[in-house]
Amino acid sequence: MTFLRVVGKRLFWAAVLLVLVLCLNFFLIRLAPGDPAVTIAGEMGGASPELLASIREQYGLNQSLFNQFVAYFGKVLHGDLGYSYFFNLPVMELIQDRLPATLLLVVTAVCAAVLIGVCLGVQAGRRPNSWTSHLVTIVALIGFSAPAFWTGMMLLILFASRIPILPVSGMTTIGAGYTGFAYVLDVAHHLILPVVTLAILYIAQYSRMERASMIDILGTDYIRTARAKGLRERTVVYKHALKNALIPVVTLAGMQFSQVFAGAVLVETVFNWPRHGAARLRVHPAQGLSDAARHPLLLRVRGHHRQRPDRLRLPVS
Repeated sequence: MTFLRVVGKRLFWAAVLLVLVLCLNFFLIRLAPGDPAVTIAGEMGGASPELLASIREQYGLNQSLFNQFVAYFGKVLHGDLGYSYFFNLPVMELIQDRLPATLLLVVTAVCAAVLIGVCLGVQAGRRPNSWTSHLVTIVALIGFSAPAFWTGMMLLILFASRIPILPVSGMTTIGAGYTGFAYVLDVAHHLILPVVTLAILYIAQYSRMERASMIDILGTDYIRTARAKGLRERTVVYKHALKNALIPVVTLAGMQFSQVFAGAVLVETVFNWPRHGAARLRVHPAQGLSDAARHPLLLRVRGHHRQRPDRLRLPVS
């Protein structure tokens, strides 16, 4: 019963938090200056009084603020996140179309960061005063200090002009028409630079945490007992110490998963991932989530500037 009570309490407060976020999303956008009807009319190419009145009627902007919020809340609870008047598609359809590419990038980056960070941390923790440990510390400091967009731009410049051995843009080779395993290899080839850019920051964090955790675990009584029994050092480290030393890293990786999604926005922009670019969904707050408000509710929806997907260009500064 205690377990069920804890789970129920967590679910209750999660629901309360979701309601508060929905309220904050809606009212912050309503407090922002400007008329949404004028913005939508501008996208349509005109702003006549008749058109503005029609837009306000269509989106419910002529109703009271309370009625607008009730309609907004009810639609969100039913999974209706509104309609993008920029792409003329439902928001949920746009999210479902673009989310798999982001998930591929994020999951690959997290797995790579955990694997590499743990390996570096274990080696540094086994010999905390060696040159390997100091090198891991220096690399971790540099990786933690470098912004993701700067790292991405440096890798893009390096592999676009100096060492052109890796693709620097898109998710697949345009016009290649690969299928089956050849397609998988092509996507993996394009995935290398975005994953490296996104994973470097977290490799630095996980290697430092794993190093500290390994040093602490190797000094415990049960490790000394294992060594006193005559077990090999490799067995002591990888069979007995590593399991407990992994706990902080795995916990941190789970907590930072949403942060990796947020960082992926910059990486996607720099490397034009996926091949049609990350689309910013423009949704009216009366029918869905606006550009500024939907991010706290959804884990993250990829954003970009106002250009059409087929006209996206890499940033130059």
